[in-house]
Amino acid sequence: MIKINLQLFAESEKTEKPTPKKRREARQEGQVVQSREVTTVYILFSSFIGLKLLNELLGKQLSRLTVNIFNEVKNPEVFLHINNLIPNGLKIFSTFALIVLPILGIAFISSLVISYLQVGFLFTTKTLQIKLNRLNPVEGLKRIFSKRALMELFKSVFKIILATYVAYSYLRKNLLTILQYPQMELAESLFSFSNLTYNVIVRVLGILFLLAIIDYFFQWRQHEKNLMMTKQEIKEEYKQTEGDPLIKSKIKERQRRLAMSRMMQDIPKADVIITNPTHYAVALKYDREKFDAPYVLGKGVDIIAENIKKVAKENDIPIVENKPLAQAIYNNIEIGEMITEDLYEVVAEVLAYVYSLKDEFRGT
Repeated sequence: MIKINLQLFAESEKTEKPTPKKRREARQEGQVVQSREVTTVYILFSSFIGLKLLNELLGKQLSRLTVNIFNEVKNPEVFLHINNLIPNGLKIFSTFALIVLPILGIAFISSLVISYLQVGFLFTTKTLQIKLNRLNPVEGLKRIFSKRALMELFKSVFKIILATYVAYSYLRKNLLTILQYPQMELAESLFSFSNLTYNVIVRVLGILFLLAIIDYFFQWRQHEKNLMMTKQEIKEEYKQTEGDPLIKSKIKERQRRLAMSRMMQDIPKADVIITNPTHYAVALKYDREKFDAPYVLGKGVDIIAENIKKVAKENDIPIVENKPLAQAIYNNIEIGEMITEDLYEVVAEVLAYVYSLKDEFRGT
């Protein structure tokens, strides 16, 4: 039997949600959720609304342009004369520009607005960088016939077919009205034709809007899928941001050893060692110039406590057994901190006892 470590396969699968760091890096690379369908529909809709609002003004400009052209071409020789050709062309172009530029301006502003709503403010040049693999014809063919490219082609074809069907269905329902246009007055036929066109555009835009919502959801799902990470990638990112856990643990262990070494060096300066008597050991020091009350010079449990008592014996430091006091100091007061007020009286009694022992020793 061959043993296979299935964990290797689990770590190579993208099963983890992207981290905030992964999302930031993807955004900096230009990988954001953006639907072309939403952009297209929004621009078309905004342009259509702008055209509807500016209908009267643009209509006057268009009629003026038409009248001017017909008036000028009554005499083709004068209109097309070399001296009049450029001025007449500029006149027609300027009038036509006044008709087209408002709609183009609305379309341009709409594109900026919808891009901001989808992506937010994002400026990056990484998407403009030249990538050599894009010059590879084999890779180019792979992109052309990729699953994503085929999906985009299918969406485009489906969108055209559906929009055409909607427009055809509505026009078919109004076929009798269309056939009556030759018998109508010019103004009446133009008014009816504009309403018909308006209704067709509204229905087509409605279908495109629904398709855009579906496409945006699809783009969002695809974006989230592309950002998924493997467990190994999560571990590597954690190492980069927080540091290697093994190295961090070694650093902490070294720091503990250094702190312990410094503490043990300070034990000979203690006035008294309070024990419980076996598990806890606390070294106290009273220095009037440094603190107003006694402070903890060192503390420890088990082996450290035994080492503290050993150093105390070697340096003739008094050892006092007081279980409640030793535990209270060890659990509530850190090294280098003064004892709390609730322990003043008990500690004072201990120090008084220690000082009396020192006086007796000196007297003898």
